[in-house]
Amino acid sequence: MARKRPSPGRIAVQNRKAHYAYAIEGTFEAGIALAGSEVKSLRAGKASINEAYAAGRDGELFLFNAHIPEYLQAGRFNHEPRRARKLLMRRREINRLMGSVQRDGMTLVPLAIYFNDRGRAKVEIALARGKHHYDKRADVKQRDWKIEKARLLREKG
Repeated sequence: MARKRPSPGRIAVQNRKAHYAYAIEGTFEAGIALAGSEVKSLRAGKASINEAYAAGRDGELFLFNAHIPEYLQAGRFNHEPRRARKLLMRRREINRLMGSVQRDGMTLVPLAIYFNDRGRAKVEIALARGKHHYDKRADVKQRDWKIEKARLLREKG
């Protein structure tokens, strides 16, 4: 499912290690059910999804282990920082993702949480397969060669 990436100014939080640790098969956009204090905290850019993952429970998708810290001005109406948050997608997409996770040994990794043009919080989820150590080394080697090749071409011509 190809779609345009979120604009860089609107990204609240990114998982930068996801492309290094996982081989990304496809990306999906999902809404996320948040409390008001969570939205305020996200807009302040104080969240972490490095250890987060998505999984199915009772036919629905949830985002687990995402850390959105408490918003200090919320007072007694604050939220729990690591609670499970419901992801909002169409039933057909949820069934397809849950089937891939169960059958193929894939995992659902959040790549970014961002705000769309209407100001709604969205999660970019990747259907991914974990990389082995030798795959990670090969990626680093290939990236270094691209940089070196660009430098050589700049010097010569």
